[in-house]
Amino acid sequence: MRIAIIDLGTNTFNILIVKINHAKSFAHLYQSKISVKLGEGGINKNYIEPLPFERGIEALKTYKETMERFYVEKVYAFATSAIRSASNGKEFLAKAKEETGIDVTMISGDKEAELIYYGVRNAVKLTEETSLIIDIGGGSTEFIIANKKEIFWKQSFLLGAARLLEMFNPSDRITDIEHKAIVNYLSGELKPLLEAVKKYPITELIGSSGSFDSLAEMIVHKFYTPKILKNKTEYVFEINDFKHIYEMIIKSNKEERLNMKGLIEMRVDMIVISSIIVDFIIESFSITKMRLSTYALKEGMLDEIMNSKL
Repeated sequence: MRIAIIDLGTNTFNILIVKINHAKSFAHLYQSKISVKLGEGGINKNYIEPLPFERGIEALKTYKETMERFYVEKVYAFATSAIRSASNGKEFLAKAKEETGIDVTMISGDKEAELIYYGVRNAVKLTEETSLIIDIGGGSTEFIIANKKEIFWKQSFLLGAARLLEMFNPSDRITDIEHKAIVNYLSGELKPLLEAVKKYPITELIGSSGSFDSLAEMIVHKFYTPKILKNKTEYVFEINDFKHIYEMIIKSNKEERLNMKGLIEMRVDMIVISSIIVDFIIESFSITKMRLSTYALKEGMLDEIMNSKL
């Protein structure tokens, strides 16, 4: 059976099409993402503005055509933070159904964190040791403390890069004062995480997809070769490499970031916020080991489907 999984994120709508075989194995057929910036102009008002609303619908129309081309038999579509928190989120889902026939399920932040864990577990080799998994989205950021067997703690925070970018609206080259304001805000909002790590001490940080993809791409372009990431589901960061790229990002303006190798245009603005979040976590918990998982939410959805949990 051919299925499609669509992750309606705040920044991007992602699609994964696979063929599931009888032996509960699968083959990747197609994968893509469309930048929709659904939270643009309204994320902190909990409202999807008309232009991003239309971009989202158009993206789903594109995916409908793609699914027809691949003879998809069943669709699993999930909406996350921007739609979940928007006063017109249900209106968006109704319009999506009307225009494309795609039924979209709105999932909670808690469920989102759980699915991210399943995705990461299929991409990287988890052990008995405890890891902190982070997925920095546009509307929310999920934190999961887990090992290969179980989740010990998880929470979704309204600390997505698009949400914080709109909230703080930093200068084109972020100032020290603006930087400190964001760090102070993170310190206050992430107190539950700080308490959880005291209870479940962590040995490493695992970043899933999104901004971590960009950081890895920037690092390999700067210090190594892009071939390192080809067909890999995980990448081990050298903390010093991250620190170097982080300093580059923080000291740059938009024009400079547009010319940075490995950084795609749709992340040029939000990478500043995302890298501040990553650095905050590294410094708060004295992280010395960090990995990238190229799998995240949609792969977690696939894991549930394969295990007949949906």
